[in-house]
Amino acid sequence: MAEYVLLQPEPGKTLSDQLFGLGLEFPCGGCSACGGCRVRLVSGAIPITEGMRDALSEEELAAGWRLACQAETDGPVSLDIEQWSASILTDESRVEVEPSEGYGAVIDLGTTTLVVELVDLATGSVLGVLPGLNPQGRYGSDVMSRIEFDLREPGVLTGLIRRSIGAMLAELVRGRRLREVLICGNTVMHHLFCGESVEPLSHVPFRPSASGARCFTSEELGWPEQTHGAVVTFLPCAGGFVGSDLLAGLIACGMHQSERPIALMDLGTNGEIAFGGRKGILCTSTAAGPAFEGGRIRMGMRAGDGAIDRVERDGSGLVCHVIGGEAPRGICGSGLVDAAAVSLTTGSLAATGRLANGAKSLPLAGPVALSQADIRELQLAKGAVAAGLELLRQEAATDPSQVASLHLAGAFGNYVRVDSAHRIGLLPHWDAPVHPIGNSAVRGTRTLLLSPSRRQSLLDGLLHITRHVELAASPEFQEAFVENMTFP
Repeated sequence: MAEYVLLQPEPGKTLSDQLFGLGLEFPCGGCSACGGCRVRLVSGAIPITEGMRDALSEEELAAGWRLACQAETDGPVSLDIEQWSASILTDESRVEVEPSEGYGAVIDLGTTTLVVELVDLATGSVLGVLPGLNPQGRYGSDVMSRIEFDLREPGVLTGLIRRSIGAMLAELVRGRRLREVLICGNTVMHHLFCGESVEPLSHVPFRPSASGARCFTSEELGWPEQTHGAVVTFLPCAGGFVGSDLLAGLIACGMHQSERPIALMDLGTNGEIAFGGRKGILCTSTAAGPAFEGGRIRMGMRAGDGAIDRVERDGSGLVCHVIGGEAPRGICGSGLVDAAAVSLTTGSLAATGRLANGAKSLPLAGPVALSQADIRELQLAKGAVAAGLELLRQEAATDPSQVASLHLAGAFGNYVRVDSAHRIGLLPHWDAPVHPIGNSAVRGTRTLLLSPSRRQSLLDGLLHITRHVELAASPEFQEAFVENMTFP
């Protein structure tokens, strides 16, 4: 059932302030450029602006849809915001434990989501998990948007994320003595949390200003008293936009111990890829954008109630599965890949990405349809990822037949259907089995938390055999990217 939220005007707060506090994101930073912050007006009044008319159709406006970033009201309003309910992937897998006293915490600081785990250091048991949205999402859905904002308003995003994590930890600790906190995240999240300059990441060659581990006390970070006494470490980056979340993923999938080469792909907003084994690992990042999480897709949304998450064909056409069994309200990343794969098979979509017979949209279910622009966004995202993986394989001089396995990390990798990903060319047609491994960042970071005596040697060894490959200025990447833009 839909859940409606009643909001009253609050002094000093805009309607968008209140909505963000409820979990809405503003993918383009509140510029009304993407339409990604839609809410549906159930009661009350929100005037329609020119920005809303640019981003929404007359039918959508008539149905009550508005852009939250431009929403203003003088009275109470009731809004349907259910489609932004986040399904955030956590991980409580058992890992090897080196027992010690007290409690620790593991934090996966993603561009879009946050996961905080409280861990018993004696047993390795996960005592509590608190997922949430990264509050920086208000200022843009991707890392480049965050960089641009931080260059304009230095320190705002740093203070915001530190306060949010401190509050989440205080809620989990509940009187327990917190000894240590380990945080992983991509390079931009590392810099913004640690207060490092992101300016070098705003242009080629995208070199971090400080890629090493950074240590703080909870008091230094201004965290609540419940967390005082804890040592807080943000784990080191690998280089470029590849952060400690991928390093933790390498530990989780055992790439550093594998005799045969394996691949790891974490397909979030910032697509990170690694390829190799115990003799050497190559890693890179690609500007996949938020399409795999429903971002920049006109009717895109997270994998919550009302989202089309699977698309199949039968004799009469397309069959769409909707999360929650309700009327379709949008489409999430896995549904987007399915829809493209099925449409390629039926001939509704050409290998070039053009919709067949001059169609302007691809109807799916109810009001949900994909536009030509949506297909282009998918092509850009899958082209960048596929090209990145192929260039790492070529750089490693590895024949596809030698690859032992391909691991998919993150929420999108956990839910996307492998057959559909192969069909659109997102995944290569290797003989290697494909294994979704969930939130590998959390699992690998918890492994480090529970291995205090060998943590540093494990990180040092991993960094020693891992080499970052910068793709942005590579002519080979540009050629591979263009080639992989088309569908097989």
